[in-house]
Amino acid sequence: MTTYAVVQAPFGAVTVGVVDGAVTDVRFPHADGSPAAPPDGTRAAPGDDPVLHEAVRQLEAYLAGERRDFDLPLRYRGSPFRQRVWEGLRAVPYGTTATYGALATSLGLDPRTTARAVGAANGANHLPIVVPCHRVIGADGTLTGFSGGIERKRELLALEARVASGAGTLF
Repeated sequence: MTTYAVVQAPFGAVTVGVVDGAVTDVRFPHADGSPAAPPDGTRAAPGDDPVLHEAVRQLEAYLAGERRDFDLPLRYRGSPFRQRVWEGLRAVPYGTTATYGALATSLGLDPRTTARAVGAANGANHLPIVVPCHRVIGADGTLTGFSGGIERKRELLALEARVASGAGTLF
């Protein structure tokens, strides 16, 4: 059973789910703005679970521009290939972007034959933001598909660009 909490973000309520001491889900709000809950989830106060508490704390700090990466126990749901891609996503630096082909290359794969598979794995990421799939863009520099929608992807990239450049921060 997933225990989850809701974090308010500039673009709506983000749901964070935890199972057995590991973060398993980060979900964007439904189209109507209501929080998306894991299918087998029970909403809890973040303080009811230490991992949930820490996940909420880190996500809030990221959204406030005070955190650049996450240090949480994660539980992936996917094939070994997808898990390899998701680990590769975690290496894309804050405030930057990479293409699907560049991500494939960084994983030691031939981008000519694996860029689409890397893209599919990117799209199947159950931990967006924490595993920063929003940092991957098309080869021509366009913003491509994102589970939270292109506008949320744009907002996350803009947040990171502002923080990385020092613009719009208090200090």
